[in-house]
Formats: sequence, C-alpha cells, structure tokens
Amino acid sequence: MRRVFAALLGLLLVGGLVTPAGAERAGRKPLHPGMGAYPRLIRVDHAGPGRDGRILASLTSRDRRGHYTPIYESRDEGATFSLVGEIRDPAGRHGMCCGTLYELPQRVGRLREGTLLWAASYRHQAGPSRRIGIRVWASRNLGRSWQFLAEPVRSHNHDGVWEPEFNIDAGGNLWLHYADETEAPGHAQVLNRIASTDGIHWGTKQRTMAIAPHRVRPGMPIVRRLPNGRYYFSYEICNYGDRFCDPYSKISPDGANFGDPTEPGRRAATANGNHFQHAPTITLFPGGPRGVRILMVGQIYVDRKGRPLPGNGRTLLANDQLGAGPWYEVPAPVHVGRPFDDWCPNYSSTLLPVDGGSNVLQVAADYAGGVCRTYYAKGPARPSR
Repeated sequence: MRRVFAALLGLLLVGGLVTPAGAERAGRKPLHPGMGAYPRLIRVDHAGPGRDGRILASLTSRDRRGHYTPIYESRDEGATFSLVGEIRDPAGRHGMCCGTLYELPQRVGRLREGTLLWAASYRHQAGPSRRIGIRVWASRNLGRSWQFLAEPVRSHNHDGVWEPEFNIDAGGNLWLHYADETEAPGHAQVLNRIASTDGIHWGTKQRTMAIAPHRVRPGMPIVRRLPNGRYYFSYEICNYGDRFCDPYSKISPDGANFGDPTEPGRRAATANGNHFQHAPTITLFPGGPRGVRILMVGQIYVDRKGRPLPGNGRTLLANDQLGAGPWYEVPAPVHVGRPFDDWCPNYSSTLLPVDGGSNVLQVAADYAGGVCRTYYAKGPARPSR
C-alpha cells in the first residue's frame, strides 16, 4: 500500500444514498449506499445455526461520525445482501483503512471456533505526530455486535503499518501479517508478522519479507490454507527492478514459516506475460489436477510491457498448479471502468466461490458520481478461452 491511499481516503466526502444513473455495469449491484472501499468476503463455515455457510462482506466506509466498517450478510449465495452490523472503533475519527475479515477455524484461547475477527489500520489522519496502529475486534454472533480485543501493532514513528491479514498455523497459533513502513531508511516497506495464542496478547514481530534495495516494497499479504495442509502466501512487490507492483506467491509448509525473507517467490503472469499491477487478492476454488484452483484479481490488467489491456477491469486470472507455471484468464463478474493507479477503482477487490464452486462472487470498488462505491456480482468461474 502506498500513502496515496490513506491521503485520498481522508479527503473523500461521503456521497448521497442514490446511485447515479449509469453507475452499474454488466449487472453489478451496489453493496452499500454510501462511500465504500477495500471490500472483503468470507464464508461462515464454523459458526451459526447448522454452520449454514452464509456469506459475510465487510468494507471501509465513512460518514459524519468518522470511518467505520459495515458488515453485510448473504444467505442466498451472493444474490442479495443485507446489513447486519457495524464496527465503530473510536480511533476511526482519525482515519481507517485496509481492513480484513476472518473466521477462526478453531478455538484460540477463549475465542471459540467460529469467532469473527476484524482488523484495520487506524489513525493515519492524526497529524504529524500520528502513530498508526492495527486494531483487532471480535464478534461471537456472526457480525451483529463486536468487542475490541487488542492493538497488536503500533508504529513507533510517523510511518505506517498497513493491510492486516490473519491465519491459523498448523500448531494452532494465530498470526497477524502486515505491511510495515517503519523500518526506513533501511527498507521503504517490509512484510512482518506477529503471533498470539489468545487474540489479546501478542508476541514480537518477525520478518516475512524484505528485499533490497530500499525502494522495493512488498505488501498486500494474503494467506490461504490449501487442502493438503500447506499455506498459499500471496502478495505484491512494488518497485522491483522494472516492475511496478506485480503479484507473487510462496508456499508455506505450516502457515508459520515463509522461507528466506529476501527471496521474492513466484511471479504470477499468463504465458504471454499478461499480469495484474497492484493490490492482488486470491481465493481458492475446487478443480484442477491438484484439487484446488487459485483465482486472482488485481487492480490493473496489463500486458508484459505494462500497458493496460482491453480486458482491464473485466478479467480474473486462474492457476491450477499452486501458482507454478502460467496463469489463464477468467471473466470478472464485476466490470470496473478502466482501473488505474488510484485507491478506489478495483483496488484490493475480493472473490469467493459460490454455488458449489460453479460461480465466483466478486465485490469491487469503482467511482460513481465522484464517490467511491462498492459493487457485487457473480458469474461463471470458467476460462474465457
């Protein structure tokens, strides 16, 4: 994440509740009536009556009271959504961005299986003496109400800590991954992680990725547990050689160890070099010879020379070899008009398999009438070729 996101988000004014004419494209529907960005989707598999697989969506929004997080729910595989809760951290008065939503697959301390966790970066608008922190909240009733747990990470200087992501490792420890700008001038940004056994008390940060020289910026960590018990680690690396912000990946054997922090991992691209620039996220689908298909969305879809392609804002990429080899194109359900390097359009969109894996649900942000809003749609998870 670059500071332009935080700065522009702070300047955005909340729009009206009416979606401007022409704002919807290709059947997409507005998720939230006001400003919305940085969406996240999860399926509830460990809580609720019958563990019924309902879908929850979160996003970053703002109103006259400050930044907050609306929580939406779908019980019809993403056909419709309804508002069920919200997170109002007092620190949201001083800015909030880049939140994440996670369901605990097992008990962690007193947090039972199925507890929802939310984390985001707060206080980026607190002025020259700001100390940005990642704050964690929990819900034990499917997002209806939320309790503050901890602030595991706080910057020791003016620089930021961004883009939190949770995972449970093979030993049952809870990890919080994040992008860290506070180690300049040695590194403009690194990826760090910190562990907990109860969600309240957290250990010392550990290095996940740091690549020389100073200008290289790994960020946007995403972790998903694979069916074979290993963990797929997705991220971007910005300013790496002649690359802008390309997606990369590694495989962790246990969700706690991620290899040599100086090793960049595998870059994701099609056979002819088409790839995403900036803000990649992934989800896991059934399929392929290894039993799992990785589906990726990124902000800008470009050719090998970095030129936006006709499918920019309308394309996903898929891989059936756990990130090895070339990726291939899949149509994106939400069409975003010409995404560019900006904090809103198609920035850190989110994907989830629905309808037994035959379709993919997407939530993405786009401008409408000068306001950043979130939209959702679902469509076939099949190759476009």
